[in-house]
Amino acid sequence: MALPAISQEAWRPMSSDGTLEYFDENIPCLAACPVHTNAGMYVAAIADGDDERAYLTARMPNPFASVCGRVCAAPCEDACRRGAIDRPIAIRALKRYLTEQFGPEQDEGRLWEQVAAPPAVERPESIGIVGGGPAGLACAHDLRRLGYRVTIYEATDKLGGAMWLGIPEYRLDRQVLASDIEAILALGIDVEYDTKLGTDLTLAELRERHDALFLGIGATLGRGLDIEGGDADGVFKAIEFLINMNRGFEVQVGERVVVVGGGDVAMDAARTALRADDYDEKRSTMTEALDAARSAVRAGAREITVISLESRDEMPAHDFEVEEAGHEGITFVHRRGPARIVVRDGRVAGLETTGVTRVFDEDGRFAPQFDDTDRKVFDADTVILAIGQAIDLEALGPDGPEASPRRTIAIDDATGATSVAGIWSGGDAAKGPRTLIAAIADGRASAADIHRSFGGELPDAQPGHMVTLQQFHRLDDLYDRQGRVDVPTLETGRRTGLAEVELGFTPEQARCEASRCLRCFANIELDVSRCVLCALCADVCPVDVISLVPSEEVEPDVGGGTALLLDEERCIRCGLCIERCPPRALSMGVWTGVGVPS
Repeated sequence: MALPAISQEAWRPMSSDGTLEYFDENIPCLAACPVHTNAGMYVAAIADGDDERAYLTARMPNPFASVCGRVCAAPCEDACRRGAIDRPIAIRALKRYLTEQFGPEQDEGRLWEQVAAPPAVERPESIGIVGGGPAGLACAHDLRRLGYRVTIYEATDKLGGAMWLGIPEYRLDRQVLASDIEAILALGIDVEYDTKLGTDLTLAELRERHDALFLGIGATLGRGLDIEGGDADGVFKAIEFLINMNRGFEVQVGERVVVVGGGDVAMDAARTALRADDYDEKRSTMTEALDAARSAVRAGAREITVISLESRDEMPAHDFEVEEAGHEGITFVHRRGPARIVVRDGRVAGLETTGVTRVFDEDGRFAPQFDDTDRKVFDADTVILAIGQAIDLEALGPDGPEASPRRTIAIDDATGATSVAGIWSGGDAAKGPRTLIAAIADGRASAADIHRSFGGELPDAQPGHMVTLQQFHRLDDLYDRQGRVDVPTLETGRRTGLAEVELGFTPEQARCEASRCLRCFANIELDVSRCVLCALCADVCPVDVISLVPSEEVEPDVGGGTALLLDEERCIRCGLCIERCPPRALSMGVWTGVGVPS
């Protein structure tokens, strides 16, 4: 199967309104990805042994491809059609396999510049980016590539935002993050560190310096609980706990830790607390040997308990995060809510909880109900509250953009434009805590709109078209029956310190896993003028997804005809129907729409 060729100067931005044509929407992994990465195309290229093409396809819409190969929430996997057969393709791990070969974290070559080159023409306008997190950096990346002068104002001494401050190092190697950021800055972006909005400069001052602004200030304030004992020593807000740990500060958590919450931040807090003794200032020298030594000398295991309102099935945390936490000995208690902090001599001694009878109402809205007669106390030296984050709206000052009812910066969802002309926003600051890839998409969408506001035209994306394949017979292998290749992980007994828990695929594992892809970016096309309704396509289909029915079953107003139906959700793209069709009415075509380097 031949995939489209890649040019040396390809750059294909997202569409301005995020919409997709029909055939792009019909590729579930592409449609589910906020930046519209054509995962199917790069997975297929891996299976075909063309790793360079695969990397360029993965990198093209995503300046943080290397980071996302390790910590993306992977909505593409949730949407993967292979999941309807057995288990979805391990798309995120396959992206990591590519970036480890060709991404900025490797030592040789600069392959990504084929799809992320510096600007060819300089523009006079200056853009200020407030906040060096994923949304701000993605916005800066795209604007600089379009030729704008870009300055990032970062409140801390490092760029990365939640990627650095909120994601534990055992999940995201800091050198990988630094390499992605360095590749973005190499485009010619200026940075002012330790410059906090509302403290070191005002929005008015920034507006005088720049022609437009993007506010990506994140959601760095943790939410507390207004309950008895909530201000006792030993009570932490999860985001503040993670920031302190990831900055290398010593945090004493004791032997027994209770984490309140059911999301991914709760999982991060629980798993980080398990490693609290192993965080120190010599963070870059962690090796597997040191991990083994620390495991051997470690005296006893902490008791880490995650208490959530939700049942296991209702928890918003991703399944793999919960599973990995369980492997590490973390205990889960479901359907209980915090009632009060038990305090002894001014310090936390435990958490009293109450039973939860319902989390969501009949309309699916969050509306928990409690049984006050059902009380239980969990002993604890530390209680970490992972119940949400807030935005520092005070930093915007009196002339800042309007706030939404959720106390975020109010924006146009498609463009990121705020109520103040010349100011855009995105990421957690505008939409509340969300996924990394969603924040990247926000930054890219705002960059496109900022460019339009100055009369710029985005590089023309070639319109999608169908390329007919001459051959697509896949039943000479067992791709439809191969089980998912589990992503390698560090042995549980060695999961101390900062070494990454998830490991990368070998080339053999990557090819094996990639070969499971159904390639549903390929489409079965019907030439109605040739079809003789012989039904041989339905007879030969090994998974019974083709049927012929009276046309009125599909369109009630049309009678006297026959409709040929294909269940694309279950189609394995084997091509047998095409080979069997006597009049050659069926064909297989690959759609070269969004996300295909050309």
